[in-house]
Amino acid sequence: MKFSENWLREWVNPGISTDDLAAQLTMAGLEVDAVDPAAGVFTGVVVGAVLDVAAHPDADKLRVCQVDAGTGETLQIVCGAPNVSAGMKVPAALVGAVLPGDLKIKKAKLRGVESSGMLCSARELGLADDHVGLMALPLDAPIGADIRSYLHLDDAIIEVDFTPNRGDCLGVAGLAREIAVLNRATVTAPVQTTIEPGISDQFPIQVSAPEACPRYLGRVIRGIDPLATTPLWMREKLRRGGIRSLGPLVDVTNYILLELGQPMHAFDLARLNTQVDVRYARAGETMRLLDGRGITLDKETLVIADASKILAIAGVMGGEDTGVGETTRDLFLECAFFAPEVLAGRARRYGLQTDSSYRFERGVDFNLQRHAMERATGLLLELVGGTPGPITEVCHSDLLPKRTAIRLRRTRVRRLLGIDLPDTEIADILNRLGATLQPMDDGWEVIPPSYRFDMTLEADLIEDIGRIHGYNHLPSTRPKAAMQGLARPEGVVGIAQWREILVQRGYQEAITYSFVEPDLQAAIDPTGTPVVLANPISSEMSVMRTSLWPGLLKSAQHNLNRQQTRIRLFECGLTYVLQDTGLKQEYYIGGLVCGGRLPEQWGSASTELDFFDTKADVETLLMAGGCAGEFQFIVGQHAALHPGQTACIQRHGLPIGWLGMLHPELAKSLAIPEATFIFEIAVKGFEIGCLPIFHEISRYPAIRRDLAFILPQSVAAADIYTSVRAAAGPLLQDLSLFDLYHGKAIESGRKSIALGLILQDSSRTLTEQDVEAVLVQVQTALNAKFGATLRE
Repeated sequence: MKFSENWLREWVNPGISTDDLAAQLTMAGLEVDAVDPAAGVFTGVVVGAVLDVAAHPDADKLRVCQVDAGTGETLQIVCGAPNVSAGMKVPAALVGAVLPGDLKIKKAKLRGVESSGMLCSARELGLADDHVGLMALPLDAPIGADIRSYLHLDDAIIEVDFTPNRGDCLGVAGLAREIAVLNRATVTAPVQTTIEPGISDQFPIQVSAPEACPRYLGRVIRGIDPLATTPLWMREKLRRGGIRSLGPLVDVTNYILLELGQPMHAFDLARLNTQVDVRYARAGETMRLLDGRGITLDKETLVIADASKILAIAGVMGGEDTGVGETTRDLFLECAFFAPEVLAGRARRYGLQTDSSYRFERGVDFNLQRHAMERATGLLLELVGGTPGPITEVCHSDLLPKRTAIRLRRTRVRRLLGIDLPDTEIADILNRLGATLQPMDDGWEVIPPSYRFDMTLEADLIEDIGRIHGYNHLPSTRPKAAMQGLARPEGVVGIAQWREILVQRGYQEAITYSFVEPDLQAAIDPTGTPVVLANPISSEMSVMRTSLWPGLLKSAQHNLNRQQTRIRLFECGLTYVLQDTGLKQEYYIGGLVCGGRLPEQWGSASTELDFFDTKADVETLLMAGGCAGEFQFIVGQHAALHPGQTACIQRHGLPIGWLGMLHPELAKSLAIPEATFIFEIAVKGFEIGCLPIFHEISRYPAIRRDLAFILPQSVAAADIYTSVRAAAGPLLQDLSLFDLYHGKAIESGRKSIALGLILQDSSRTLTEQDVEAVLVQVQTALNAKFGATLRE
């Protein structure tokens, strides 16, 4: 939110500088993002009156103006603005003036006509971004007055980034209240008297959804002046608050929004039918918003309607059909309190974010509406005239937020803040914050004010006490706690160890959102049921992930789009799957690799990594627990993986994860290389390792024998390993597959593998007969199970 410092000081004016004010707000939890000047740097610009306008003799678009700038003589200034006219008053830059951008004004000739100065637009003075002609000043502006002084431009625009719990400060009144509390100052609010009705006209109001709108006020104002304009002082306050002037009817409601933090809306009374009804939309109802966009509403959207159409999305934006305009003569002015939980996320659902929804979602003071209505009515009567009717109010008091008493204990204040504050200071702070206090033996019973929706717990009160006392005034003390070391099971492998392994193998850790795109989630895990978010950040992040792969694939896509061709990422995190028994949350570790096997270098030719490179990384992870032999890689099918390069990772026959190449169609849709490999393992499936067992090293020599077999290509290496180990028995100490061949001299559909067997006994030296017996057992087992024959 942006606001004018001068406007704030009209309400409360502590004796501190702008910098101190910004620092004070930040230290109080209202972070100041920026402090900017209200206008560009310029000098020598005064109020000038245009006395006469004549055509330029040699240029169709230029005018020769006679200007009184209070210098004692009439100045001739050539101007190209389309709106220049005799009798208007405008900013006039005199010869010698310096405009923003270090533009120096000199006496010059424009197409042969002398010009002694320059008539300025708002953009040329750094007051606006658009250029719509000269900046017209009020007719009572004093000729020759310095523009900076006349417009009070020696002002600062302060931008504050509010946390979601501080909706009470989303107006100058709320900020002034906060500054007054911090400085023990007095708030001086504009005097507002009750507006007496001049007519008895009322427009019927019905609230069909009282739980969503416990309070709704309306007022008829007839006979306004359609030619009225917004005065300069209001336009400037709106500009400095970041709002563009749209005419007095809209400007007044925006002014109330900035001043009091209360959104309001004005309808053209002539376009309303029968009555106003606050209700939920019916599925399929449509409306055209003020920005011209047509939308279809859902049944969870609260709307303002009349007997025949939707007038507005409640608390968000009005409709085009009933908006005020140049033909408006009679108004229906509305002001309401909407329950924050009802409006939360509704604007974003339709791709909207308005100043009104921003405030209503955070909570508007539910006792503010009548005051805001009187204030807006007074301003409208001052600006556009007209005759007001009485205020019509529909209020369901039992549905308004309840201010529940909170118990505040002295001991709790001391414990959380680490300081003993006097009772008088605690009571003074809470009283200045607008709370009502009732003393008790151990502290107070506190009733929060109606504008503080964030005061619900004892800790909230203590937080405010600390804020107002000053965080920088709290003592620095070391925390004291009883420390106790916890025994860590020796057989459990920790996440830190897995992270270290993957980092050593060239991976970088990614941390991605748990919210993912529904279509991508469905493509990766079509059988999983994700959690659908009721209030998503965006439509692309509307479901909870059932796998780590969506986030990793999006990260890879992001990096590839920035010319990073070699990617090795991993992530550790939770997945969320809806089941019949409830929500299942499970911790996984996942990874993604693509690009070259090694970083670009001179010592090795560039080669693309493959399935087995990624499998080696996964096997290294699995070996961390010392139980590598308990894991198997089984050929499988997965919707996100290539049908021919997919492995299901199992332990003791139970699946714990997946490894494989990304499915070509999925790779194409994401515009990433087909040779992208991904893996994902459930942490609970391999976090339990094996305790090491000591075995005495044999003193007797080991014997190696190599065997080459020809067998069907479909036989997996893991099955060969299992069969060989079972057949060889305890004498087999190590087994390796060191050669694979298929081609010439090997018939189609078969392959040749070479195995290295290391045989050893712990109690004696093996004889040739012992070795031959083992080899025969191995040959017999492989032949019986796989039809393997010994290669000559």
